[in-house]
Amino acid sequence: MDHYFVLVVDDEKEIRDAIEIYLKNEGITVLKAKDGIEALEILHENQVHLIILDVMMPKLDGISATFKIRETNNIPIIILSAKSEDTDKILGLQVGADDYVTKPFNPMELVARVKSQLRRYVTFGTYEGANKVIDLNGLTLDKNAKEVAVHGEHVKLTPIEYKIVELLMTNAGRVFSITEIYERVWKEPSYNAENTVAVHIRKIREKIEIDAKNPRYLKVVWGIGYKMER
Repeated sequence: MDHYFVLVVDDEKEIRDAIEIYLKNEGITVLKAKDGIEALEILHENQVHLIILDVMMPKLDGISATFKIRETNNIPIIILSAKSEDTDKILGLQVGADDYVTKPFNPMELVARVKSQLRRYVTFGTYEGANKVIDLNGLTLDKNAKEVAVHGEHVKLTPIEYKIVELLMTNAGRVFSITEIYERVWKEPSYNAENTVAVHIRKIREKIEIDAKNPRYLKVVWGIGYKMER
């Protein structure tokens, strides 16, 4: 494996230090934070490839921190929790965590999960690898960085907004029905999806268009659906 940086966030110093020892043995550099606020600061200032995040923490708990991180960042998140309850696990995964480990954890299992997430992150083009940049007259999509920009200005999209833009830009010129957009992005059957998709399209337009009422990129094809102009 290449050289990776993992951010370990837990309010218990012993746990932070213990995880660091096991990850260091694998050649991984560990950054440490004691709460969600500190984690966001470190994430802002450092290159991080994966986060191990405790749920129960002061200031900003793991669920809230995950939610906040996912607004702008796609890096893998493994949630740690002393609770083995399914609700905690489901909530963590719903707000965007990639995996879940219950305390007390087996250190070797945690290391195996970290390596698996890092492999997936790098292999499937969300971090490094082949250059995958689409440019439509100044609107650019970088599939590696999961970033969208308009004439070089970074646009902050939610994960769902990003997926819609990626779908339409990857298939520029092709018209997608609302049902098709919903089923491909949300990965579930489309029931009354019109409002949901329309709200997201409106938000995307507000972010990428100079004049959202007279869009240059994201066009509606009346009675059919939406397309991204070539």
